[in-house]
Amino acid sequence: MNKQETMFKSQKMEVKVHSLGRVEGDLDVKVIVEDGVVVDAWTEATMFRGFEMILKGKDPLAGLIVTPRICGICGGSHLTKAVYALDTAWGTEVPPNATLIRNIAQAAETIQSIPRWFYALFAIGLTHQNYASSKLYDEVVRRWAPFEGEHYEIGVTVSAKPVEIYAIFGGQWPHSSFMVPGGVVSAPSLSDITRSISILEYYRENWLEKIFLGSSVERWLENKTWADVLAWLDEKPEHRDSDLGLFIRYGMEIGLDKYGAGPGRYLAAGNFFHPQKYRYPTIEGRNEALIARSGVFDGEEYHDFDQARVREDHTHSFYRGSGSLHPFEGVTEPVDPVEGQKEGKYTFAKAPRYDLPGVGEIPMEVGPLARQVMAGRPGAEKWQDYDPLFLNIIKEVGPSAMVRVLARVHEAAKYYLRMHEWLKQIDLNEKFYIKPKELPEGRGFGATEAARGALADWIHIKDGKIENYQVVTPTAWNISPRDRHGQRGPIETAMIGVPVRNPEDPVELAHLAQSYDSCLVCTVHAYDAKSHKELAKYEVIKI
Repeated sequence: MNKQETMFKSQKMEVKVHSLGRVEGDLDVKVIVEDGVVVDAWTEATMFRGFEMILKGKDPLAGLIVTPRICGICGGSHLTKAVYALDTAWGTEVPPNATLIRNIAQAAETIQSIPRWFYALFAIGLTHQNYASSKLYDEVVRRWAPFEGEHYEIGVTVSAKPVEIYAIFGGQWPHSSFMVPGGVVSAPSLSDITRSISILEYYRENWLEKIFLGSSVERWLENKTWADVLAWLDEKPEHRDSDLGLFIRYGMEIGLDKYGAGPGRYLAAGNFFHPQKYRYPTIEGRNEALIARSGVFDGEEYHDFDQARVREDHTHSFYRGSGSLHPFEGVTEPVDPVEGQKEGKYTFAKAPRYDLPGVGEIPMEVGPLARQVMAGRPGAEKWQDYDPLFLNIIKEVGPSAMVRVLARVHEAAKYYLRMHEWLKQIDLNEKFYIKPKELPEGRGFGATEAARGALADWIHIKDGKIENYQVVTPTAWNISPRDRHGQRGPIETAMIGVPVRNPEDPVELAHLAQSYDSCLVCTVHAYDAKSHKELAKYEVIKI
């Protein structure tokens, strides 16, 4: 530790970090650091977009066009939940083929994001000079250095392949609108299915098994406990020296497994429907038809997920007034941040909360770790996802930034197998669309699991127009501010206890934020070593 770092550890100071999400910017974080450790934190979403206001008064089908443009990274997920919101509002019939293709498209978008996020967003930070003394550092730089790393290029390149499958069925990616109430507008051929399987195999052979796992998908998925993972690591040199093996070993060496636990309470809206069991979509029948199950885990027990218990608190958000509302009654009335700050408001993100029976409204972490904790819930049907690995991990070693990353990359293997299964089930002789009756009145709820977590729409239709539309994104759950009860949001909570070695370059805070993969899109922040353009701005204030 140098003299500057020693002086820093003995001080209490405020550190502001701008654009912490790397290329998915507009996330600012303010932390109080004392003795080199974060003791308090505030997350600030700095941009207002107002899609709910744009949709008000539009034709109900507008949600299929507008919401996929909320995000250029997970637009397919936005389309998925938007179409199910209309399916439930209009009482449609969705043929099994359409459900299979919706599942395939959602999974394709998710598995493309895994290598892209790991190499282009998260692993870059692991090449930071802070870790130069690590015995694994040179190998990490050789593989994962931005643009120059041997596996960086492979991972980013292969990430483009799964969305080719999406484009085969959806016409394009991103911003497709091929899912419609009553099914999909695809008319795939046998050649389309064969080509999709070939693309999926390319993903497996050229990256997933060869580079990332160092083993077969099936062998990795045999791991059911943390002890199994450690045994897998030592089983063969190929496991130990794979990118996943390197990440686990390096993560434990540099301490990624020691911080970033978060609230320890998890929510998943669930994902992928059984094609027969959700033929007639309803809000009430949704949970029972999910392959990747929905639910809430309070740290000790599981609870069924009920959309009626979701609330959005805007006490500390740049919206008029205060209080907590269900999205069907949600209001989006922005105020000038300068005026809002006078009322203690500090972000454009609302604070989603879940009203847990007997407990009240509490913050919940969403995302891959939440999904995988939910997969460990006993009582799954044979056709549902049951995977106890991450429930065991959080009980044995606890949640952390490292475990959160591990949960996300784990899904590449699981979704690869599911996509294979669904592609083989498509029946080219059956329907892909059944025209619905467009009802002038109704309320609908649609949800899915985007790469970053639970994503949902609530639509209220009146006189054939959108009366109210509310979108609750996974990033809103995770970067939410304090609520009226003073409860921090998940990332604010996860920041507490993070060690900060250098306040002028707090890479540890970036690791934590990027483990959640917070996404506040529209502005791009990038660093050019030749032009020396700004990546981020840091303010350090002694207290």
